[in-house]
Amino acid sequence: MEVTVSRHAHFNAAHRLHVASWSLERNTQVFGKCANPKYHGHNYELIVSVRGAVDPITGFVVDLSWLSVLINKEVEERLDHKNLNEEVAEFKTLNPTAENIAMVIWQWLQPHFNENQKLKVTLYETPRNFVEFSG
Repeated sequence: MEVTVSRHAHFNAAHRLHVASWSLERNTQVFGKCANPKYHGHNYELIVSVRGAVDPITGFVVDLSWLSVLINKEVEERLDHKNLNEEVAEFKTLNPTAENIAMVIWQWLQPHFNENQKLKVTLYETPRNFVEFSG
């Protein structure tokens, strides 16, 4: 039997959605206010879920205290109060959409889990807009 456990976290970050080879007008057409050259910010809500077998000794799928420390180190320290476009290497060339942010977070976290544990990242950019990525 498998169980899914989840840890909720959050971070605040600024970004700008744009394609460098496009004009400001085209970027504004596609990305609206999110193309603002002076950036804008979000209070991101993150849910990291791990699905796997329950260890018969500990009773855990994964130790949630360990997961909390991992999320802090691999995600919050890298993204919280950062300008994603300018301060996070992955987004110097990758448009920091919610979809791409979720995939990058998954890539940072995934190596810390074994092949029998399934990782899913859910990222809320706003209370109504969210994405999920599970590899």
